[in-house]
Amino acid sequence: MKQSILDRFMSRKGLYVGFWVVAILAVTALIIFTANLAKEVPPIPEVVKSASGEVLYTHDDIVQGKAYFQEFDLMDYGTFLGMGAYLGPDFPTEFFHKRVEFLYNYYAQELFGKSRSELNELEMGSVKERVKKEIRVDTQLRKDQVVYSEASAQAFKKNREYLVNFLVNGDRERAFPGKVITPEEAEKIAAFVDWGQLVQTTTRPGTNRTWSNDWPPEPLVDQRSSWTNHFYSLWEFLLLWTFTIVVIFLAYEYLLKKDEPLEPPISITELYPSQRKLLKYVPVVALLFFTQLILGGYLAHLYSDPAKDFVIPQSILPFNAVRSIHINLAILWIAIGWLVGGLLIAPLVAGEDLKYPWLVDVLWLALLVVGLGGIAGIYLGATGHLREVWFWLGNEGREFLNLGRIWDIALVLGLVLWFLLVFSLVRKAKENNVMLGVIIWSAFGIATLYIAGMIPLTEIMPNFTVGDYYRWWVVHLWVELTFELFAAGVLAYLSVALGLISRKTAERIMLFEIFLIMMTGVLGVGHHYWWQGLDQYWIAVGGIFSALEPLPLVLMMIEAWKNQREKVASKEGFAFTIPFMWLAGSAFLNWLGAGFFGMVINTPTIDYYAHGTYLIMPHAHVALLGAFGYISIAFLYLVARTNSLAKGLSWKENLSKWGFWLLTIGVVLFAIPTAVIGFHQAKVSHDIGYYFARSREALQPVMWWAKIRIIPDGLMILGGALILWDLVKKIYLARKPGQIG
Repeated sequence: MKQSILDRFMSRKGLYVGFWVVAILAVTALIIFTANLAKEVPPIPEVVKSASGEVLYTHDDIVQGKAYFQEFDLMDYGTFLGMGAYLGPDFPTEFFHKRVEFLYNYYAQELFGKSRSELNELEMGSVKERVKKEIRVDTQLRKDQVVYSEASAQAFKKNREYLVNFLVNGDRERAFPGKVITPEEAEKIAAFVDWGQLVQTTTRPGTNRTWSNDWPPEPLVDQRSSWTNHFYSLWEFLLLWTFTIVVIFLAYEYLLKKDEPLEPPISITELYPSQRKLLKYVPVVALLFFTQLILGGYLAHLYSDPAKDFVIPQSILPFNAVRSIHINLAILWIAIGWLVGGLLIAPLVAGEDLKYPWLVDVLWLALLVVGLGGIAGIYLGATGHLREVWFWLGNEGREFLNLGRIWDIALVLGLVLWFLLVFSLVRKAKENNVMLGVIIWSAFGIATLYIAGMIPLTEIMPNFTVGDYYRWWVVHLWVELTFELFAAGVLAYLSVALGLISRKTAERIMLFEIFLIMMTGVLGVGHHYWWQGLDQYWIAVGGIFSALEPLPLVLMMIEAWKNQREKVASKEGFAFTIPFMWLAGSAFLNWLGAGFFGMVINTPTIDYYAHGTYLIMPHAHVALLGAFGYISIAFLYLVARTNSLAKGLSWKENLSKWGFWLLTIGVVLFAIPTAVIGFHQAKVSHDIGYYFARSREALQPVMWWAKIRIIPDGLMILGGALILWDLVKKIYLARKPGQIG
């Protein structure tokens, strides 16, 4: 019978070809967009001066201010163009709002000889139009110069005075202890922040919108969302609904075949020397995870009650330093867990061990040095102890990419060493299947794509928009592309190796998955580019690509779960219940965090109001654990289980299950209060403006939800503690049945 086009496409060969076609097209488009980058980003003016000729600040002041902003990690306290942490203000928006309020008062006196509060409705309308003209027409951001009116020059000086006082002296009520940044440094930071305010308020040449595509909402000057945002949001929802149905249909019609035989589960009778060396990685990873959870609880307290210390004074543990450590610990323990998984699987695939097993010890030592050195540098840099060498050894101050450059380079070298170790084994595999190919080349991508965050190598990127463009290459493309590809390959391989899915089914699902990942993951990076200074076409590019890629893996894990239940119920039994439980949990939380909560925030209309609010938290936390964290923990338990099988040690699962369910229930419950607070902030942003949405006053009506976080946070911390203790017991304290300890 002649095959239809759809039959040919959904075949193994068709999906493989489809992946490469989409990959080439998507990467080519990204290269073209990148080549066009310099033409569309907001310029850094040579000088900003008043109409009378007074120089307010220069190009060098802006760049130096950006360096200080990064050095003291202010992006992990507040945000810059909505990028960063949620406790402090969005610094440019604060300047924007305060400048507008100053201009209202200034022109109320100039036009009517009254204070703003004394104006009637008609007079207020006249003042508003005058201020709008000042903001959007009279002030232009150009490469040669920016000329402020005398009124705007005075407004800048007031803003600078305010920010210098805040940065130098701190504000206990806002959890900013101060006493780190000098007045001279703060003045340079003020120049950088004011440049960000110009990005938000000045008109992009040839358009009627600002460089930030009219973000943030500011009712005082009628700055609001455009029809473009609503148009592409509508299409995103329509396409998501349509393609969800298509994906589910194709999966059940072409991918999940019931009549294909399952392979017997892997049988572990002994460990290779390199695999035995992985045992010491396990408690380190679990300890890093538990420490991250403890720091998360500390941050939650400061979110709910920023004026009060929590056990340790904020002067010792300031919010920004703790948050950047909290985030980087997550990157560290997840990455090491995945490295462990790769090194465990590679000898099983190859049927032989590494030629030099001691290299696993070298990698372990290198990761410890990078991890401990990098975390120490993050803290010392943010607290002002590494002023002369902050860029190389301290806190680089870009959210998620906080490691100093020396630690960046060392991390890349460690990842390359890991790739070479895995590749040296997998290339010897007798079976040259597509799952192993995906594992290998995604591992190569993981090892090399991090380099994008190191542009330029020896100094900071002067332009924030350009730097943030490449930062998201790492945060999005590293995480939502290469890590997702690695996850797809590993989940498919393990599902086959554990005897839960047939090889042909796993390969088809994985190929379909990586096709969707490549289709949505590459240009999907555009949904981070809407408001930070790139052109409006990113709203179309980023808006159309949504969160479809978790679907095939979820369907595969549902099928694997059904087969696993049958094995457990039968006399056949199943030796890998706990590792599989984490893999299944990963699929569910991946759908919930990356898919469901991802779609909550990824449409342009919602993100316009929710950008930089608590509404990001459910997506970030659930997706991080689901898409990556649970797979890392699964690898830890896989190492522990293979060790127990090889040595004939007792294996008890009650504590393991308690740890899993406490953590899972905790992270799902965590999403509820943060989503409630986030929706409230988005509503305030829509009704009153973004400046007020980020204020402490706006959060007061929903602070009960911030305090109730103690329940899910407590569950997660307890779950992390049980996981740590359980893994230590399983590896170091377990005995053979009947053996007395």
